[in-house]
Amino acid sequence: MEEHKGANSFSSERQTVVTIGTFDGVHAGHRKIIDRLVNSANANNLDSVVLTFFPHPRMVLQKESDIKLINTIEERKQLLDQTGIDHLVVHPFTHQFSRLTALEFVRDILVNKLRAKKIIIGYDHRFGRNRTADINDLKQFGKEFGFEVEEISQQDVEQVAVSSTKIRKALLDGRVEQANIYLQSEFTLKGTVVRGRGIGKDLGYPTANMEIPEDYKLIPKNGVYVVRSVLDGQTIFGMMNIGTNPTVGGKEQTIETYFFDLDKDLYGKEFTIEMLVRIRDEKKFNSVQELKIAMKQDQAFSSQYIKDNYAE
Repeated sequence: MEEHKGANSFSSERQTVVTIGTFDGVHAGHRKIIDRLVNSANANNLDSVVLTFFPHPRMVLQKESDIKLINTIEERKQLLDQTGIDHLVVHPFTHQFSRLTALEFVRDILVNKLRAKKIIIGYDHRFGRNRTADINDLKQFGKEFGFEVEEISQQDVEQVAVSSTKIRKALLDGRVEQANIYLQSEFTLKGTVVRGRGIGKDLGYPTANMEIPEDYKLIPKNGVYVVRSVLDGQTIFGMMNIGTNPTVGGKEQTIETYFFDLDKDLYGKEFTIEMLVRIRDEKKFNSVQELKIAMKQDQAFSSQYIKDNYAE
């Protein structure tokens, strides 16, 4: 996959098949569209192009929007790289770009820049200034500019029954197993280990305190989770707490992971954690001793879950 920072930097010797969207999560529904894109490109000797945008349009157009995304832009790129597309165009979404008319968007971006011979798009896709144009307008532009439009029908979309909104809700509810089914992969958090308050170590569970630089990244519901990571080529499991550590007077949300059977200094390391299943809510215990008992139970649950699902 070749990555392009905006339509202006795109170049291809062949004409293209294009699909357009934010593709947050690159979930089962997205993959169905992209499979169709890649197959169509291969069958017609064209290049496949995914046109996506960053920042998310709602971040730019709705300043009060607190939308959180399933993927950071780097995660989105990595996931799209696995789909077999030829080109990924990440176009900067700005106020100025949002003011393009439907005609300007189609003529200047899709036709003149991306060399579109065919566009594959959902039945409910809207585009252009104030999102006033729809699939029927795109078909009219196709006649004018000489490209074909393939519509993904409502039936096709509903058969998949997956959306980024559903996945976000599942994660915010703590239902990571359901989110992972929708995603067809594990939901991940990526960040750097920073120094925390050292509470985990005092409790006998030294934790890696993760700091995530992207403030728009969705963090699942507070609670305790079974997780997996790869460190120096080795797969390691652990349990993660997302929350404020209320039993010991915490106030700020932290993301802390206790890795089983690991005795390494992780400070400063960047790593990715896959979230597997939720164990319980975070709660304020009456004493540190009660918290220790709960953590021992969390570890027993985690060990059994790992043995049942990942034992070789």
